[in-house]
Amino acid sequence: MPPQQIKQHDRYKHGQFALVLSLVFTLFFLYLAVTRQTMVYTLISLAFIFESLIQQLLLRRLVKEGVSPTDHSKRTRIYTLLQVFSLFTGNIFTASFAFRLRQAKETISYTFMTYIFIADVFLVALTALNIFKPYVTNSFLIILISLISLTVIDGLFIHYLKADITETKSHRARIKLLIVFLMITALTGNVLRLLLSYQLYIHYIQTDESKREQSNQFWQKITRSFTSMLGLLFIVIIFSLSWMSTFTFVESFAVENNYQTLLLEPSLTHPFGTDNFGRDVYSRVVRGGVISLTIGVLTTLIPMLIGGALGAISGYFHPLVDQTVMRVLDALYAIPGILLAIAIIAAFGSNTTNLVIALSIGAIPMFARTMRANVLIIKKLEYIEASRAIGESEWKILFKHIVPNALAPMIVRATLAIGTAVIATSSLSFLGLGVEPHVPEWGNVLRVGSAYLETEPYLAIFPGLAIILLVLSFNFLGDGVRDALDPKMN
Repeated sequence: MPPQQIKQHDRYKHGQFALVLSLVFTLFFLYLAVTRQTMVYTLISLAFIFESLIQQLLLRRLVKEGVSPTDHSKRTRIYTLLQVFSLFTGNIFTASFAFRLRQAKETISYTFMTYIFIADVFLVALTALNIFKPYVTNSFLIILISLISLTVIDGLFIHYLKADITETKSHRARIKLLIVFLMITALTGNVLRLLLSYQLYIHYIQTDESKREQSNQFWQKITRSFTSMLGLLFIVIIFSLSWMSTFTFVESFAVENNYQTLLLEPSLTHPFGTDNFGRDVYSRVVRGGVISLTIGVLTTLIPMLIGGALGAISGYFHPLVDQTVMRVLDALYAIPGILLAIAIIAAFGSNTTNLVIALSIGAIPMFARTMRANVLIIKKLEYIEASRAIGESEWKILFKHIVPNALAPMIVRATLAIGTAVIATSSLSFLGLGVEPHVPEWGNVLRVGSAYLETEPYLAIFPGLAIILLVLSFNFLGDGVRDALDPKMN
């Protein structure tokens, strides 16, 4: 393969992306090492420098040898193996690239399992930080040992899917056991396990060839988009860590005042420091993740259902119905969503339920317009006319034939809208109009930290970074879903 063609390959672009981000974090840790003058930051920065150098060497060897592992020399394979271990220094970018580079033929199952393993490692590492707390929950040790064991098992499954992927059709019993195992262990909050179990079922158990082809085509596009997979990975890590925090994090550290630990700087005991009430900011950010995600998903799912139904009815039935429904929604759409939410919360009070209702109402017109546009196109197609010709009812035609075929743009819109909902939730909480002030939601944590930007900036930096990364992750994932569902690209 010519060098110019190699540089246009997905694997090479992934490697470049990983190198740039690795260099950015290298500079960040070098700055901390110089300003803080601590051994921990110095060691981390040295590790990132080494990994960045290895990454640069790998990119050069890819141009020389090609992107396929079958073309790699022994030295390149050693570099790739070394880069896999960069995962244990927290360099998720170079590690994901190394895992991808070690498989000759990219398969959906192998890619999912590698990202499951990466999520497991981060979940164990972030949970294990509680060891330095004064005390832990009664279930902490059992859960931590279980997570470590699960990580080891997932590492073995990576080798199994990499080595035996061409033979697994003759090993359906083992595939079925793997599916059951993944579904049970998905209780850790790692939704990638559910996606992998579904993909294994479709690929090896499902007999419908058309469904298998359609599913493989969609997930192949998602898994080959490294930005989409990194976005999905971060979402999974946040959700899984927040979900498991119920059993591994002491809630009192996040919500109860401790006037003996006021405004402490970041340390192993308090990785993100403590706020002006002595509450551990790390515990508050972790416990607040599931709150922000839940509100973001609810304020997207509710308007998607209501707006989708209204848009489908408006686009399919008589123009009088269309004009009536859409003019009402246009009036609602004319009001900025954040102002509408502020007005509703000011009228009915500041709590989580009112916040969900307020944000959901403002998003209904957006989903209604999207569904209506798709219905107007689909209802003119020949198979809809054929359904009418055989006597099917209008409602059956609408919800059985039209709506399912109009869902793709709605899914893309919903994926992108969750990030906007997270920002709106945090913004309202920052203004004191979101969830209750004592609840460790990211907007509340950021509001407390904003009062200490000059003296203790880390109180605002860490929750702010969490919001930024989560929103970026949903945007990356939404872009990947949009490309995978785009009929022009297919």
